[in-house]
Amino acid sequence: MKVRYSLLLMFVLVACAGGCVFRRAAATKPASEKSSSTAAISGSETNQVPTVAAQRKAVTDGKLIVTPENLLVGTVTTYNSAGRFVVLDFPVGRMPALDQVFFVYRQGLKIGEVKIAGPERDHMTVADLVTGEARRGDEVRDK
Repeated sequence: MKVRYSLLLMFVLVACAGGCVFRRAAATKPASEKSSSTAAISGSETNQVPTVAAQRKAVTDGKLIVTPENLLVGTVTTYNSAGRFVVLDFPVGRMPALDQVFFVYRQGLKIGEVKIAGPERDHMTVADLVTGEARRGDEVRDK
């Protein structure tokens, strides 16, 4: 029984040590043996232009790149059906320019278009409804 446990323990130790040795050997390969990322960018192996996907894979190297959007987003606070204008509320410090066009969205669907007409006060401004419709709570975006 003691012999079995001793052999089992020795087998486990050899297997773990062997795995570590193989990983270390793969990590310390010379640069000429490493294949995909540098060869994909240079295109030297096949004398072809590398694809965009190969360039992205080589550049990012498996890391996620996050690019924030700089959309100007506001909400409709008031809608006047007789005058066909809306009062828009924007984040503090980010106001749209006069005559800038925004699209009105309700539950993710585009339902109208507005054009900033002014005046503006604090974080609110007035816009004329060009096409479609609007209701209180609708979202306006510049794209």
